[in-house]
Parts: sequence; structure tokens; C-alpha cells
Amino acid sequence: MNIQISAAWEKVQGMINGFIALLPNMVLALIVFAIFFIVAGTIRRLVRRLTRDRRHARNLGLILGRLAQWTTILIGLFISLSIVIPTLRAGDLVQLLGISGVAIGFAFRDILQNFLAGILILLTEPFQLDDQIVFKDFEGTVENIQTRATTIRTYDGRRIVIPNSELFTNSVTVNTAFENRRLEYDVGIGYGDDIDEAKQLILEAIRETEGVLHEPAPDALVMDLAGSTVNIRARWWVKPPRRAEVLDLQDEVLTAIKKKLTANGIDLPFPTQQILFHDQTEETDGDRARQREGWPAGKKEVPKPRSISSSLRKLAEMRSQRDRNGHSQSANDV
Repeated sequence: MNIQISAAWEKVQGMINGFIALLPNMVLALIVFAIFFIVAGTIRRLVRRLTRDRRHARNLGLILGRLAQWTTILIGLFISLSIVIPTLRAGDLVQLLGISGVAIGFAFRDILQNFLAGILILLTEPFQLDDQIVFKDFEGTVENIQTRATTIRTYDGRRIVIPNSELFTNSVTVNTAFENRRLEYDVGIGYGDDIDEAKQLILEAIRETEGVLHEPAPDALVMDLAGSTVNIRARWWVKPPRRAEVLDLQDEVLTAIKKKLTANGIDLPFPTQQILFHDQTEETDGDRARQREGWPAGKKEVPKPRSISSSLRKLAEMRSQRDRNGHSQSANDV
């Protein structure tokens, strides 16, 4: 029993002595890793600062900065492990990273998918920082493109975090991809109004609005013969295509169109609906071949509606006949 206790105590002492012997190496390794970590952050900030003023190089700067940062940290980790464990060789580290990479790949598949999608987004640049995009039900300004997710700021002051894999595999509308943007709106006029005159008035209202581009020129096209209106689509170009300016110009253009049309007697009718009632006392009711509404073309004679006087006269005759029949029955009973 005493021999076992002595053996265990010797092992504990050996572990303590080994830890004490490695303690200077561990401290040195931590210092080296901290230095590499600080240098990695400095390199990332330096790369981003060099590409900050260049719009088309900002995304590339993000990629290079992050790659340089993680590469520097990885080198620092290798050197720190070599200091703590002098017998550890570079080949052993590569083999360990290979096995660990496979395990991590299965465990963090979604994270790696978003990471690769983020790298591809930063390289291909379908949109950039400060662009205004529309993704599904979300619309806003791109604030940051990270390797895992992209954050946008909505127009009502909210932040939306979208995984990069979703952005890379789905359709995204970039409203600020080009310098100019075309807006359009359908204006309904009455069927009795002159279409050419209405088009001319709409174009005059658009051209008189400050901020609307004269080239490309605005236009007005008849798009639909609706139930109550003739719909004319007004189209005009604006610059810049950002949300705030677009809303302001659209407000001014629509206000000018409405004032111009009403001032020149062009009707802007409300939706109307026609309802036809069947007269259940008519002899023709229920006979689809003789009903007035929907009468087939080519028929010369169309059934006329029965007047109220004729209906009352017929009702009076029916009551008189009933009264006579009742009087005759009473006489026979006497």
C-alpha cells in the first residue's frame, strides 16, 4: 500500500516539476501569441485604411485585411505551440489541422457555407457598402459585409442581419447600382377625355418638375382600358437613385400631374360599378332569350320594361276579378 502511494506521489511530483519546467515556455508562448495577435489587428486596419477612399477596392480591402489577420494569427499559434512543445514538428501540425478541419467542416457546415458565400460576395461585388438593396421583404442600406452575414439598415431605423448564403443563392435588387433610375406611375382619366391632350399635359407637368432628367426623356403610354378609367403610365428618370430623393421627386411629379390635369378639365374618375335589377313581375323574367340586359346583337325588337301604371292596372283587374268571383259565390250560397 505504501509502495502504491509512493508511486502515485512520484507521478504527481513529476507532473508538477514538468509544469514548472514548462512554465517559462508557456509564458513566452503567450507573449509571442499576444504580439502576433496585435500585429494581425494592425495589419487588418492598415489594409482597410489604404482601400477606404476607393469605392471599388473596399470589398477587396475587407478580404485582404481579414486574410492577413487570420494568417498572422495562425503563424503566431504555430510558433507559440513550438515554444511550448519543442518536439512538435510542422508536419504534425499540418496533419492535426487536416483532421480537425474535416471534423469542423461537418460540425459547422452552415457557418462555413456562409463564410464561403461572404468571400464570393466580397470578390464578385454584386453590391457594395452604402448600396440600397431589396432582399425578399427587407429593404435598406448596406452597412457592413462580413464573412458570415451582411447587415442592412432599413429606412425606418432598424438593422437586419442576413446570412451570406441567403444573399448569394437568392435574387437581390440593387436600387443604387446605376446613376439614374426610372420611376413610373399609372394615371387614370375618364373615357370621355381626350387621350392625346392628357398625355401632353402629363409630360408638361413632368418636365416642369425640378430634378427630373430631360435625357432620357419622360414619356406617357396608354397601358390599360380599365373598368372606369383609361390608364396612362407616366415614366420619368431621376438622379441620384437613392430612396429619399426618389420619394421627394415622386411626390413633386404626382402633385404637378394632378394639378395640371384638373386645371385643364381632365377627369380623374373614381371606380364605378353598374348593377342591373330583375323585375320579378315581368313575363320575360327568367327567359334568358328575352331579357333586356345582354341582349344579343342584331335583334331588332328588344323587350321593353313594364311601366308602373300598367302593373298597377293589372293588379287592380286581378283584385276586381277576385271580388266578382267572391260575390258570385256568396249569391249562390243564398
